[in-house]
Amino acid sequence: MGHFEFVTEWYFDAPVALVWDAILRTDRWPLWWRGVDRVTLVRAGRADGTGFVYHYAMRGALPYRLHFDMEAIAVEPLRTIEGIASGEVEGVGRWQFIAEGAGTRVRYFWNIRLTRTAMRILSVVGRPVFAWNHDVVMRRGGVGLARYLRSQQIPQPASVLRE
Repeated sequence: MGHFEFVTEWYFDAPVALVWDAILRTDRWPLWWRGVDRVTLVRAGRADGTGFVYHYAMRGALPYRLHFDMEAIAVEPLRTIEGIASGEVEGVGRWQFIAEGAGTRVRYFWNIRLTRTAMRILSVVGRPVFAWNHDVVMRRGGVGLARYLRSQQIPQPASVLRE
């Protein structure tokens, strides 16, 4: 109950270094990602990028906001960023960056569990609606990042909800 596993893909006609930098700089997400209301540094990390903790306040199309912290646990420059979420969602998020010609494919894996009792109960019957809301958030991110990079976002299928 309340467990979700999503995989989202974006493709941009921009070099991996530019896409990497935009996603790595989560403090700037509110500038280009509609629905990311606030990103606050909670704890500075190490020079390799791990240990940083940010607090996120995010909203989709549904009338609720999610608050959670994300700690970077693994960073492989220009390849992957992985973090552990805690708060109203718990789990793992991982960004993967793949250079394809002059462009970049981005895959985001989001394997989480809702922690608020009411949200977990609602997820039993509202699972498709929660999945749709996640897709709205991720589509807004892809469109916003394409604009921010002054890039063309190549349309991709919707996020995949794994059972």
